Amino acid sequence: MTEDKDKELYDCLIIGGGPAGFTAGIYAARYKLKTILFTKEMGGTSAKAHKVENYPGFSSIAGIELMQKFREQYEEYDVELQADEVKSVRKGDDGIFTVMADDREYKGRAVVLALGKKRRELGVPGEKEFAGKGVSYCATCDGMFFTDKVTAVVGGSDAAVMAALLLSPHAEKVYLIYRRDQLRAEPIWTERVVKDPKVEIIYNTNVVEVKGEGTVKSVMLDKEHEGSQELALDGLFIEVGADPEVSLAKELGVELDEKDRIKINTQAATNVPGVSAAGDVTVGLCEMEQIVTAAAEGATAAYGVYEYLLGK
Repeated sequence: MTEDKDKELYDCLIIGGGPAGFTAGIYAARYKLKTILFTKEMGGTSAKAHKVENYPGFSSIAGIELMQKFREQYEEYDVELQADEVKSVRKGDDGIFTVMADDREYKGRAVVLALGKKRRELGVPGEKEFAGKGVSYCATCDGMFFTDKVTAVVGGSDAAVMAALLLSPHAEKVYLIYRRDQLRAEPIWTERVVKDPKVEIIYNTNVVEVKGEGTVKSVMLDKEHEGSQELALDGLFIEVGADPEVSLAKELGVELDEKDRIKINTQAATNVPGVSAAGDVTVGLCEMEQIVTAAAEGATAAYGVYEYLLGK
């Protein structure tokens, strides 16, 4: 990037490359807004979904394939894409926003925060020690390494159940360990995992320690399972939810709710003029964390930016 280009003024700076970010970029380009999108992780968490069966137009598609189609459509509009992590964002007294990414500054009239969420850790002894050595946070990424192995998934959400179903064809056995007495996944996923002969669900139980020698060998449970609190296994997949990535939002003074989600209005605008937000990082227009609703919010955010710039 040349020094002159560093000083270029954009209409819309989009931070985040999941379904909300890419959709915001597509719509911003259609509104003829000079746009640039920043993302370190192409596709966000949606790209890690083994199978997506509820996005219109596709009866079944891998998450990474669907997000690649989002990206391809975005690039058809010949708008800029920077595979960089945004380190800071600020609003000047003149109302112009400055984004710092890869030690370079980019300036724009409006910002869309499509920051997504960061996966939670269990926070138990051994988890960090064996990360990448049997402890994983992505069954789609690492499941193939556990062929004919005994594995376990911690969690009871859609993501946890889908991880168990993804592991099942490859692993010798899959334990699904959940702290409550019933799964909270969609009924269709719950029905499938309950019927899967390789999956054993352990309810009302927590993993309290990860043990091993070089790699994971077992986990300790807070309740006995078949006479022992130690469960032998080769791999542990952690799917216990995620938290909104709001550090940049806080930097801008954006208002959050009690769960640290960004508050938005019906045009996906925040309390800070010129700042919109979309996707899982927000309270949401309907509080559904789905690819289709993230995309809808991305489109809404781009329209809100367009209206904001027209007003100025």
